[in-house]
Amino acid sequence: MAIIPQLELFSWEEIEPLGDLERLRLVLEHLPDEALMAHLEKSRGHGRDDYPVRAMWNSMLAGIVFQHPSIESLRRELSRNGQLRSICGLRAVPSAAAYTRFLRSLMEHGSWIESMFDELVKTLSEELPDFGRRLAMDSKAIASWASRPSKEKKEDGRRDLDAAYGVKTYRGTREDGSTWEKVVRWFGYKLHLVVDAKHELPVAYTVTKGSRSDVKEGHVLLDEMEKRHPEMLKKAEVLTADRGYDDSKLLSRCWDEYGIKPVIDTRRLWKDGEQTRLLPGHTNVVYDERGAVYCY
Repeated sequence: MAIIPQLELFSWEEIEPLGDLERLRLVLEHLPDEALMAHLEKSRGHGRDDYPVRAMWNSMLAGIVFQHPSIESLRRELSRNGQLRSICGLRAVPSAAAYTRFLRSLMEHGSWIESMFDELVKTLSEELPDFGRRLAMDSKAIASWASRPSKEKKEDGRRDLDAAYGVKTYRGTREDGSTWEKVVRWFGYKLHLVVDAKHELPVAYTVTKGSRSDVKEGHVLLDEMEKRHPEMLKKAEVLTADRGYDDSKLLSRCWDEYGIKPVIDTRRLWKDGEQTRLLPGHTNVVYDERGAVYCY
């Protein structure tokens, strides 16, 4: 396991000019994955080793670094790029079935991957003194490539029985005062994240069905941080989030329990297009949805 160098590793001015393969080498050299690799190799035993565990793992990391949308896209890249195969340690391109088996094995060892994540967070805290002071919370839709469940909801290896339909509604106001609304729907999951707002690096995460509420999972993220990284909650000063996390319990928990100032936009509940309303009992005093009061 390599130790992350001092600060400059995260200087984007140095990383951005690097080629794709150099960026992949940075990930392979600094990811604390030795314990996971040793465990997977031991679990495989003395069976066939056409595609070694470490080579398969490295190629999976390459797919993430290069943002391939699917395994087939990654396999096409491996097929045409001999240098990439060499860096990953592959002599031939693994079959789709080999990746399916490897992914299934990784899912069975999720706790080992979580331990790697925790170790990285701990290392970052030691290397970057201000890491974790300014936090941000949000969620991202992840669409499932599998078929939707059938009415019988029977498992047949092709259908995703763990995913669910998710909906996100975005609202805003145009310059002319009119309101707009955009509804996004997908079938799949949600990635819920707490990140360091300055360094743009994750501190905590969960993956849920697409139908999971952001507010409810916000509490789960705080629970996870309290259990796995309590020092981060002690260090944190500000937590920012969009109006999807506007919840009195979440706000009071951040401030009362952890001393973290929540900077969370308020939800827009006025749906009639009104910008202001008359304050009861007055003829020249109005207020807007954010609580600002104006006297005319």
